[in-house]
Amino acid sequence: MRPPPLLIWGVLGCALVVISFAAIWIRWAQAEAPALSIAAYRLGIAALILTPIALARRRAELRALSLTDLRYALLGGICLALHFIFWISSLEFTSVASSVVLVTTNPIFVALGSHFLLKEPVTQSLVVGIGVSLLGGVLIGYGDFLAGPNVLLGDGLALLGAIMASAYFLVGRRLRAHTDLLTYIFLVYGAAALVLVTTALLLRQPLLGFSPETYLWMSLLALGPQLIGHTSFNWALRFLSAGSIAVVILGEPIGSAILAFFLLQEPLTLLKIFGGSLILCGIYLALRTPARA
Repeated sequence: MRPPPLLIWGVLGCALVVISFAAIWIRWAQAEAPALSIAAYRLGIAALILTPIALARRRAELRALSLTDLRYALLGGICLALHFIFWISSLEFTSVASSVVLVTTNPIFVALGSHFLLKEPVTQSLVVGIGVSLLGGVLIGYGDFLAGPNVLLGDGLALLGAIMASAYFLVGRRLRAHTDLLTYIFLVYGAAALVLVTTALLLRQPLLGFSPETYLWMSLLALGPQLIGHTSFNWALRFLSAGSIAVVILGEPIGSAILAFFLLQEPLTLLKIFGGSLILCGIYLALRTPARA
C-alpha cells in the first residue's frame, strides 16, 4: 500500500538533513582520525549492523548468488570504498561547500558512463546540463586556486570521489537488476568494509586508540548518512521516480554549506555560491529527461 505523500516527503526531508551532517561529522573526526580510518568505520559499522538482519531474512537469496554476482558485489564495494577515501580526504584540504558540491556531480558522470559503456542516447538536456556544471566547476576551481594549491587538490579529490561513486552506481545496475535492496547493500557495504579495513591494516593506519568523541562521529556517520539516509532514499524509490529522488539529494550541498557556516565558521564567497548554484542547476537539467522517462 502506498503511504501518504506527506509521509514520503517527510522521510526524504529527514534523510536530507541526516546526510547533510556527514561532512560536518567527518571534519570533527578528522581532528584525530585519518580519512581511511573514518571510511573503514563508516562502512564497517554499517556492515556489522546489516549482517545479522541479512542472514536472518535473506539467507536463501544469498546462497543463490552466482560467482558473477559476487564479483560484481566486490567491484561495487571497491568503487564505493574509493569514493569515500577520495571524498573524505578532500575535506582535509578544501571547504565543505566546495567538496560536497563537487562530489554531488556524480549524476553527470553516471550519464556519461551510461552513454559510452551502456550505449544509452545523449539528450539535449544532458549536454546543456554538463556545460552548465562545467562552468560552475571552473568558477569554484578558480576561486579555490586563488586560495592555494592545497585547496585545489581537495577539489580534485572530491571530483575523483564523484567519479568513483558513478562507477559504483553503474556496477550496481547489474546486481540490482535481480537482487532486493537488503541483499544488495549487505553485499556491497560488506565488500567495501572489507576493502577499507584490509587497506587500513596494510598501510598501518590506526583503527584503535581514538577518543570517545571521534568514535561517536564515526558511528553517527554509519548510522545516519549510510544507513538511515541512503536507505530512506532507496525506500522512496518504490513510490517516486529516480529523477525526483536525485533532485532531492541536490539539497545536500546546500544543507552542508549552511551547517558548515554555523558549526565550522566556514565563509561562503560569492564566487563559490554562484559556481555551486550553476553545478546544481546543471545536474538538474541533466536529470530532467531521465526523470520523465
